[in-house]
Order: sequence, then C-alpha cells, then structure tokens
Amino acid sequence: MTPSSPRPNVLVVIADDLAFGDLACHGNPHTATPHLDTLHAQSARLTRYCSGPLCTPARAALMTGRHPYRTGAFDTYLGRSTLDPNERTLPQVLGAAGYATGLFGKWHLGDTLPSRPHDLGFDQALYHTGGGLRQPANVGRDSYFDPDLIRNGSRETSRGYCTDVFTDAALDFIDQKQTEPWFCYLATNAPHSPFEVPEQWVQPYRDAGLTEKLARLYGMIANLDANIGRLLERLDTLGLADDTIVIFTSDHGPCPSAVIHGQIRHNADLRGMKGTMYEGGIRVPNFWRWPSRFPAGRDIDRLANPIDVLPTLAPLCQGAVPDDRAIDGQDLTPLLTGETDNRAWPDRAIAMQWHRGDVPQRYHNAAVLGQRFKWYWPADAERAELYDLHTDPREQHDLADAKPELVSEMQAQYEQWFDDVCTTRGNTPEENAAPVPILIGDDRDNPTVLTRQDGRLLEGMPEGWDDEHLCGWSVDVTRPGRYRITLDLPELDASGTVAAQCGPWSAQVPVEPRCPSVGFDDAALPTGHHRFEAVLQGPQGQRLAARYVHIQRLGD
Repeated sequence: MTPSSPRPNVLVVIADDLAFGDLACHGNPHTATPHLDTLHAQSARLTRYCSGPLCTPARAALMTGRHPYRTGAFDTYLGRSTLDPNERTLPQVLGAAGYATGLFGKWHLGDTLPSRPHDLGFDQALYHTGGGLRQPANVGRDSYFDPDLIRNGSRETSRGYCTDVFTDAALDFIDQKQTEPWFCYLATNAPHSPFEVPEQWVQPYRDAGLTEKLARLYGMIANLDANIGRLLERLDTLGLADDTIVIFTSDHGPCPSAVIHGQIRHNADLRGMKGTMYEGGIRVPNFWRWPSRFPAGRDIDRLANPIDVLPTLAPLCQGAVPDDRAIDGQDLTPLLTGETDNRAWPDRAIAMQWHRGDVPQRYHNAAVLGQRFKWYWPADAERAELYDLHTDPREQHDLADAKPELVSEMQAQYEQWFDDVCTTRGNTPEENAAPVPILIGDDRDNPTVLTRQDGRLLEGMPEGWDDEHLCGWSVDVTRPGRYRITLDLPELDASGTVAAQCGPWSAQVPVEPRCPSVGFDDAALPTGHHRFEAVLQGPQGQRLAARYVHIQRLGD
C-alpha cells in the first residue's frame, strides 16, 4: 500500500486481562514497557475507554459495534460465548471494502461452524479455541509453549511461546499483504493466567523482589511489549507506519488473582477487578495511532467502549456501516482527529451488564456509565450505587441516597436498554439468550468436535465445566445419514455405562474401568435442530460428562 492511498491499513492489538495500571506509562512502578510507552506517546489516548467486563462480551462488541446481549455472545463459556452468524462483523465490513483480513491469537466467539473466525470474515486465522490455551475447549497440547492451534479450520502444532507465535503469524501476514490494504487483528491470550512465560522475562522481576506470580505476570507483559516493538519496527521498515491505524487495548481489567501472596497488582488506584463494573474492572488502555490523521500525545477523556470501534473504523476505511440493524456505537473520528474538542462532545450514556447464567437477570451486575456519573447495581446487591467520577475517581463515596432523582433517571435508562437489547434475537430474554446451534454434517467442519466450552448445563447443574458438570449441546444436523460418534471420557475407576442421545437417536454401551473413549459407529441422525447429550454413569450413582465429542458424517 502506498503512502498516498486513502485507505489505511489497520492493526488492532488486544491483550487479555491487561489492566489499565499494568503499563509504565500509566504509572506502574514495577513494569518496563518501553515500546508501549512509545506508542502511548505517539497516539491519541481514550482515557475513559470502558471495555468488557469479560473477554467474550468485549470482543463481541468490538467485532459488531453492538451490545453483547444482542449478539448471542455475552459470557465466556457454556454455550454463551458464540457469536450469532447473522451478525455483521468488522472483518466482513472491511473485507467487502477490499481489505485482506487476518486474525492471530484469541477469537473466543465460537469454536465450531458457523461462528469460527474464518466463517465470519477473516481470510486467514491462526487461533486457539475457547477462552485460553489451558481451558477445556482445547483438544491436544494446551501449553503456552508449542501449543496446538487452529489454522483456517485445520489443527497444527506450533513451535515457540504463544505470544511470539501469534506475533510471527501477524508479521508474516503484513509482509504478504503490502500491495493491498489489510486488517490485522492480533489478540494475545497473555497476560491471562496461568502465568507461563520464558524464564528470561521473569528473572528481572524476581531480582526486583516481587513474588513469583507477580514476576511471571510482569514477565508476560514485558514479552508482550517486546512483540509490540517487533510490529512497530516492521511497519517502519516497510514504510507503512504513516498509513496504518494502530490500535492497542485490552478486553477488561485484572482478574481476582491480582492479589498475589500479599503483593497487590498495581492498577492506578482504580477500584474493582475483572467481572465488576467498577472502573478497575472495565477501564483499560486504549491507544489510537495514525500519524497522518491523529495528532499524537493527546488524552481524550470522553466515554468510549468497544461498540465504537466498528463505526469508527468502517468510514475511515471506506467501508459501509451496516444499516439493517441497530449499531450501538459512535464514530469517534472527530475526537481522534481533534476536529471536535473534548468539551464540545455530547454527553452519552453507555449501559453494560455481565452475568453468569443462561438468561440475563435484571439488575444483576448492571451499570449505566455517563461522562460524570455512574449508576451501578452490583451482583446480588439490594440497591444501586451512584458515583461522581469527576470528584471521586476511586469510587469511594456512594451518592445514591444524596441524589435519588439522578438514580431514578439512570435506572430508567437501564430499564429501556435492557428491554431493547434483550429482545434482539427473540421476543423474550430467554429466546434472546438461546445458544447458537452448532452445525453437524457440513463438509466445512467434518468431523465436528463438541467441547464443554459450548455445552449448556443440564437443569439443576451448578456453574462449572468440570467432569461432574453435565451438559448438552444445541446442534443443527444439516444432512441426514450415518455418523460416527466418539466420546473422550473422564477417568472412572469402575465399570460403567455411556448413554448418548441426539433427537430420536439414542444408544447405550457398557465401558470398562478407566476406559479413555467409546464410539458409536453407525448412528443414524436425522436433519433438524436437536440437543445432543452424553453421560458416563458409574455403579455408585456417579454421572460424569464427556470431555470431548467427535461427530463425523460417514455417508447416506
């Protein structure tokens, strides 16, 4: 792409669990982040960019410009993290405008057809499944070192440390696409726990007297920073820096492991952690660098959110913002270019909510964010709280009793928002939150692998995805025929029975102690929407879930 081209390249880097206060440029006294500090100095910075508050919701909002409850992807697991394929994604929008598109790292919006990254707009994709490399969605080697990854639908074993591997792939993509505009989405799974990183990055923090976990965490951030440096250097070397929009951000604040053996992870004195709507849980770094359009070294303190990314990037790249659905975000270009002063930007209200469970609960961990005030109803609380972020940025003084009219006003905004977004995919919150069905029998994904990432818990099951958490999968069998169904089983020290069911088909077979897998070689599955269930039953009443289910269409 030549410097005179009107369409910029786009590089989006989104880290996982990176806190606002993890960067040296944000005042952290322990970390060394020289490349991110340089990017910070060269960028327009959205200092009130409130993301998350969890991985999947942040990514669904960024990819669609819409509130996560509209999209089917509103939680991180158990069939709640799959993007509805009817959504129009950022790579689809930019691809239609002539962009090459590539994803490298974490997708977390669907592991199976029809919601994999290469189903929803990415020309190239190298990614891990589920929400992290050490989670039950990953079949095969799940280490941060030499992990098994998916490349455009096919599994392969990589060589190296995960963040380095994903950055290498992003660099290769950029090298290949120099003659056309490109969109590169690098989504690292670092610095999400477990804190695995090559020793060379950890030792300086041990030497500084930090605990082992904190040293490893900051080592992961140092490695991430070095990879950011590699990307920026490549843009300079290729002469692409002036005409590439570089966005750096995170999906949410630090996880509760921020308190590590008495040492507290620095987070710029912000209250709260991942999963909460306090500022520490949702405010994250957000840098936008475009030397030819965005004046550098500027803090923009206007409220922003991942829903703003698509409606901002699409016009800048001559793409079309979808006009057949509600787009909840705003085009932030006037703020980024300096055409509109911060103080002249209209106030806005952004509602956010996250919950654990199959259906949203009104007033459960919900917030309305304004430029000055925040209305927040914490999970399981009896009433809402109200904070003045201008005078009380640490959220220490609840003003709900002192400002009841404002509480009522913002609560009414929340009610209107909840009723709207929770009836996007159906007429009720229950219909709206229904799982996206997994396609079975399609040649694009045969065999299909079902994991606990995508299974909805059976009625009465507590939250979780361990062996004792029984689940079922929503599937659409696209073609009738003969199928081979193989179940990878948890270890049972006694003989047992495996029962499986998919629509009108069902089967039951005995298994020996510690049997690793069992197969049904001639299952006749009809077309249509079904629920697939499989249970390993032990002699003492144990009921365990299959770890993985492989469903392969054999023929008519």
